[in-house]
Amino acid sequence: MRHGYLQIAGALVSLFFFTPIASANTVEVKLEAKIAKVEYAPGQEVEAWTYNGDIPGPLIRVKVGDRLIVHFTNNLPKPTTVHWHGLRIPIQMDGVPGHSQPEVQPGGSFTYDFVVPDAGLFWYHPHVMSAAQVGYGLYGALLVEDPDDGIAVEDQRVFVLSDIGVTDSGQLESPDAAGPLGMAFGLEGNHVLVNGRERTTMEARAGVPQRWRIVNAAKSKYFQLDLVEMTGYPFVVIGGDGGLQEYPVQQQTLVIAPGERVDAIVTPNGAPGSEIHVRSLPFNRGYGSEYIPIAELFTIALADSPPANTNPDLSLSRSITPIDPAGATPVHMDFTLVQADRTIEYRINDVPAARVKSIPATPGETQIWTITNKTKWSHPIHLHGFFFQILDKNGEPVRPLAWKDTVDVPFEQTLSFIVKYDDRQGSWMFHCHVLDHAEGGLMTTVELRATPAPESRPVHAKHTH
Repeated sequence: MRHGYLQIAGALVSLFFFTPIASANTVEVKLEAKIAKVEYAPGQEVEAWTYNGDIPGPLIRVKVGDRLIVHFTNNLPKPTTVHWHGLRIPIQMDGVPGHSQPEVQPGGSFTYDFVVPDAGLFWYHPHVMSAAQVGYGLYGALLVEDPDDGIAVEDQRVFVLSDIGVTDSGQLESPDAAGPLGMAFGLEGNHVLVNGRERTTMEARAGVPQRWRIVNAAKSKYFQLDLVEMTGYPFVVIGGDGGLQEYPVQQQTLVIAPGERVDAIVTPNGAPGSEIHVRSLPFNRGYGSEYIPIAELFTIALADSPPANTNPDLSLSRSITPIDPAGATPVHMDFTLVQADRTIEYRINDVPAARVKSIPATPGETQIWTITNKTKWSHPIHLHGFFFQILDKNGEPVRPLAWKDTVDVPFEQTLSFIVKYDDRQGSWMFHCHVLDHAEGGLMTTVELRATPAPESRPVHAKHTH
């Protein structure tokens, strides 16, 4: 485990840097997109698209309320940007060409400069030809810590889950290699990675709790984490996309859709010298899922090390107020998949991507979105720039209350969420985070304006993904 994604007993192991400038509350980093040879498994290398020469990109670590300045340089052969997934930041920093900034051309640069308002695990990736660029290796994690969150766990780890497609000749697999059917399902890579490596081993103190912060950075793959040698409910989930949730929940496995994050406490029990195997079980995300094999992720080697000074307080809680639905504007969406003119495309409300119009909104407005997924594949839906709360079938908030920016809408089912907009006006993207699905038509924008905007223009895939 590399790139600063491993923290043992409070000591950060990192290959990258954070260079403070004038203020102790400012973090300044350099981020370079470039092609580099990466060893994703022993003896197996590929020329990947990387941030700072590796997969994943460097772990950016800040505290809530810090100012983050990222000097980004593009040394790829194609234009790109950096989108800060889940962060509630100004539209000018959101990294979507045509809506927040121009594409960063090869040899060009852009400075991202914003204050991080929320604690939690977030991540960054391109928003130009995303299915290709994310699939080629462009992603990394951003950890925003709250020193006063009350989670007294010494051993902490950040896991970036992903996959990559490599051909028999050792080249990156083309994102459209499987054609229209690959787009309909969402093409997965043939190598499953944890922090950029395949089937690695991690040492842990036997019986000592760990805090796992996990992000699914894969462009299509769902992960269902399972600890083979541990019985019962080994995962104590304490948070997700928007930081800590209302109260902890014990789970036997963890399902993480593309774009989602999970914050969980795991206590690797077993005799010193034994091992725990972490794998991803097949998850039914739609037609064809039966062909997805079990993925062996990594091995935990239990060491006979000193115990931790503290045990996690599982009575912890966070006060989250449900969003008031009074006067909320209803927004209804149907997702369909149709075949037209020898092509297959996803549609929103039966409108193809070339004609999909934006969703109007005003600062202070509350909306209740109801999405009916009529397709045979699930869709993890991501709203840029804003948190929302998931509602149950009765319109009540799902407990424990949690702030989300990405939610999975299962195939042939309906899901609702409630969102309230603040006064960060602009065109905010909304799309499926199976990135093949987004490029296949499942994306549009929320036009947030203080006054009614002119008739909205369609969102074209070539400009945003």
